[in-house]
Parts: sequence; C-alpha cells; structure tokens
Amino acid sequence: MREYRTKIVVVGAGPVGSVAAYLLAEQGIDVLLIEAQEDCALDLRASTFHPPTLEMLDDFGITEKLIKMGLKAPVYHFRERQTGEVIDFDMSEIADRTRFPFRVQCEQYHLSRMLSDAVDGAQNAEVLFNHRVVGFTQNSQGVEVFAETPHDVVKINADFLIGADGSNSMVRKWLDTGFDGFTYPEKFLCFTTTTPLEDHLPNLCHVNYVSDPEEWMVLLRVPSLWRVLVPAKEHQSDEELLADAKKNDVFDRLVGSGESVETAHRTIYRVHQRVAKTFCRGRVSVIGDAAHLNNPIGGFGMNSGIHDAFNLCEKLVGIYKHGRDADTELARFDRQRRTTTHDFIQAQTIKNMEYLSEGQSEVHAKRKQAMLETQQDPVKRRQFLIRQSMIECLEEEREVA
Repeated sequence: MREYRTKIVVVGAGPVGSVAAYLLAEQGIDVLLIEAQEDCALDLRASTFHPPTLEMLDDFGITEKLIKMGLKAPVYHFRERQTGEVIDFDMSEIADRTRFPFRVQCEQYHLSRMLSDAVDGAQNAEVLFNHRVVGFTQNSQGVEVFAETPHDVVKINADFLIGADGSNSMVRKWLDTGFDGFTYPEKFLCFTTTTPLEDHLPNLCHVNYVSDPEEWMVLLRVPSLWRVLVPAKEHQSDEELLADAKKNDVFDRLVGSGESVETAHRTIYRVHQRVAKTFCRGRVSVIGDAAHLNNPIGGFGMNSGIHDAFNLCEKLVGIYKHGRDADTELARFDRQRRTTTHDFIQAQTIKNMEYLSEGQSEVHAKRKQAMLETQQDPVKRRQFLIRQSMIECLEEEREVA
C-alpha cells in the first residue's frame, strides 16, 4: 500500500475543490488534491461567475484570465415567452459596490483545469487523478484517507480533509450527516448550439430567464455556444429526451426551424434543493455540491461553492499561521456557510424557479408586477441587483459570529 503524508487532502478537482487546493498551496500549506476521474470533468452546467467571486479570485490573479476566456454580461433579462415582455437589470448600476459590475460567462472546467494545473506545479502540492476515495477515519489529531486506483490502494495521512466531491459525495456519506431537502419532479434538459439565437429573438442578452406556463427556459451565452435549459416531464425516457424529435420540438418553438439546429451536447440531469445538516465534523469538512445543492436559476451553485472554499481556507490558514483553535474556526465556518446557504441560496433559487414556472397564474401575475415595480424604482432596483449579485449575502455572512 502506497502512503502519503500531507497537511490537507482535498477530494474533487472540480472548480470548488481546485479553488480550495490552490488557495492552500498559495499560502504555503501542503495539500494533496485527489480526483476519481482521469481529468477535470467537462461539466457544462455552471458557467456564471458573480461579482464577489470575481473579486475573490482577483486577489490571486485569476479573474483577468477568466474574463479573457469568457464573456462579460452586465445585463440580464427576465422575459415573458408568450408576450415577449422583457424586464432588464443592468449591473453597471452597482459599480460603486464592486470592482466587477458584471457576470462573466465562462464554462467552469476552464477554472478547474487552470487551477489544478497550478496546484500540480506547486512545490508543496500534488494532484492525483484516477484516485477514488473509498473511506476515511479520523481522531483529534488527524485523518487517514483511503483511496483506490485501477492498480492499488493508497493511504493518505493528513491533518484535515475537505470533501468537494460533488452531489454524490463519498466524504459526506462517510460523515453520516443528513442531506435534507427535495428533488424537483421534472428532469432538466440542456442543449448547446452554435446557432445564433440572437438572430431569432429580439433584444437577447447573454443571460436570459424565460417564463412560460408550458415550457420555461434559460438561455445562456458562453463564448462559443448558446446553452438552452428546459424542463422535461418525469415520465419521458432519457432516450426520448435525447432524440432528434425532442430537439426539433424545442427549437421549432424557439427559432422556427428545429431541424436546422445542430447541437454539440444534449444532457439530462435531476435538480435538487438539499443542504447537509453539518458542513463540518471533527477535522473533516464538505463544500460545494457535497454540502448543498440548488436549482440553476440565478447561477448561484458554483459561486456559493467557491465562497465555501474561500471561507474554509481562510479558517485553515488562521489555524496554521496564527495558531487559532481548530474546533472554534471550523465551527464558525459551519455556522457562516450554512446560514448563508439556508437564508439566501436555497430561498432565492426556489423563488427564482417559481417565477419562471408559474406561467400565467394569478400568483405569477403578482410576482411579475412586483418585479416590474422593482425594475422601475431606482432604490428597489439597486437593492435587487445587490442581492442577486450575491454581495448582500456575503456581507451578512461576515456578521455571523
């Protein structure tokens, strides 16, 4: 059995785990980043970076690279599909609150690969692909992590373990903590296409949330593609949803000629609203999708996971460099991030989803009127922009003792 010794093990080389490992390596803390797959996952679900995330990453020289690889999106739309009405919000109005008054549209795997490469090049860090965590034990002094490869089993001795290994997190399961919440009954279907949707839909911006009683959708632009997210009935088989007939049906109603639209990807996934009962137990913590899941409306999932990583790594740096008490620091991480997750991430994403899917109901009419009033009132509009950009929740988080 091969053995490693390091200070911190990070499980999962997605954007959240790669950020955590990079932050620790940058602070001179020995770290081992391990990933079950042979490379960073080519995951297309997350592509939006919010202003606070850009500010955090900018402290390490990362944001400029993301901007070069992505698209700036200062404006986003809530659209009514049946009437064509558009309620627009422009983040340039809050330029006094952030250095980056826009979203950056860039696929998450660019960040994962950039940072995992940087981690692997650091003297005090290493990345191990094709290493799947199968269990761990811990005591008051540290953690023993066991991982398997196609050829052997590896034991890693560490001070702390961070699970950033996604929604089916092995680390969370071994912590034996609840993962309370619910799963949306419908499936979600995502298409990517190079078809210029802006030629077919007037006044289309890079980020569009489209309400409709029959088929709401999200239209997101990334540098090379449009991403089109639509709901699908639970009873429909995956084969039916991935077939050309379904693709043609969706794009017939979107651009008028579905058969002419070519897609680069067709992906089906389930969407959950769940939060772990604890983000930390002993010397083991979970962050990102391992700790919480939410629907994609608003683009909060990956961003909140990156915020987990920054919060936790700040606490770990305090433990190593300033002699702070580990139990106290990790308990504070747990309180701060679970509070933010419950009070903002879960509440806001559920509200956003309801707005899109309620269609022409009386409730939706009231919500749309409230949205219009917000958009037309400078004070309310500014408050909305600060909240939706995730600035407000992070300011409130810092007040949690």
